[in-house]
Amino acid sequence: MARRDQILDTAADLFAARGFHGVSVGEIGRACGISGPALYKHFDSKDAVLAAMLVDISERLLEEGQTRVARAGSAHEALESLVAWHIDFALRHRSLIVVQDRDWQSLPPLARERVRQLQREYVDVWAAQLRRLHRGLHTDRARAMAHAAFGLINSTPHSGLIPDEAMRGVLHRMAMGALVGD
Repeated sequence: MARRDQILDTAADLFAARGFHGVSVGEIGRACGISGPALYKHFDSKDAVLAAMLVDISERLLEEGQTRVARAGSAHEALESLVAWHIDFALRHRSLIVVQDRDWQSLPPLARERVRQLQREYVDVWAAQLRRLHRGLHTDRARAMAHAAFGLINSTPHSGLIPDEAMRGVLHRMAMGALVGD
């Protein structure tokens, strides 16, 4: 793993456990096996770590979502793939979901706007497939459906009551049922 990725993963776990303001640069460095000042070789500040963390994951979600839609043969297949991808993300990156939810206001303004833009585009990837599947569905309703599915899937940090594979099945059935009506 590249040092930059290690720092972001470690910081996500620390921020999720103690909050952005409850973690110092020195603590992030120590958890990565480097000094706090060495962290500045990779990031200008703790704010830059948070910004990179949330911008990077938002870019990755959007890119993968677009790729999955491009590969799908139908709107239903695209939604199946999007749901599977988002569930996989949510199960593997619980810390990022917590950080995104709790520490959003700590993002620097430019990063906050960039993340918002990427999130809107990601929602629109889902909404476009919902509108293809459900002819006549209004764009705002399709977006609301996508957000509702995200809320369900992103509940993973709080719903770890069963093993991940079983949770994957529960989330998939519930999300597809809500989006498609299966």
